[in-house]
Amino acid sequence: MTETFDRLLEVQDHDTRVDQLRHRRASLPERAELAQLETRRTGLEGKVADVRQARDELADRQSALESQIESAKTRRAELERRMYGGAVGGSRELAAMDDEVRQLGRHVHELENRELEVMEQLEPLDGELQAADVERDEIDTGAQSLRQEIAGAEKEIDAEIDAELSARAPLVAALPADLLSRYEGLRKKLGGTGAARLVGSSCTGCHLTLPSMEVDRIKHASADTVITCDNCGRILVR
Repeated sequence: MTETFDRLLEVQDHDTRVDQLRHRRASLPERAELAQLETRRTGLEGKVADVRQARDELADRQSALESQIESAKTRRAELERRMYGGAVGGSRELAAMDDEVRQLGRHVHELENRELEVMEQLEPLDGELQAADVERDEIDTGAQSLRQEIAGAEKEIDAEIDAELSARAPLVAALPADLLSRYEGLRKKLGGTGAARLVGSSCTGCHLTLPSMEVDRIKHASADTVITCDNCGRILVR
């Protein structure tokens, strides 16, 4: 029966190693770096959305101004055509048309100045959007590289886990079903460690010292007796 308990400890060693590998897999430092990049990209997209909205509003304003300028210029050109085409002969009408042409000229000048202001406001926004495109590309490139590193690390760790589970399988098959079931229950309950060795008077599972009377009782128990730690409840292997 001593061999059975030693085998149980071997199973525990493999299980501990598998747990460690799975923890390592879940906490690869590249995952944290990737999460930071993804957070950064999310923040960048939010900023870009705000800048793009502001730019679109300015672009709409510029388009409206261009339409007004074009309309005013068309009206002015039509008036000038009529004035100099000989179709209008009355001096009063010519004077009114000339006055309107002058007003239209001033209006066009004013509109063009306003359009220039809008264009000046658009320039830095376009710069921000271009810079955001560069930053986005850098983030995406970095993220892709990290994903590849993570995939490579996962593959290596998964291979180690498979090796541990393969080595564990024949050991488990040789254990009594009731002992294995008890071990698995304790492992689930006690953070992954269901069996530990008794070294002197200390349990290597909880690292606490057992009372001397309990240690003496354990020493005199039969080899097939399942001993548990009074402190943590783990199966103790002598």
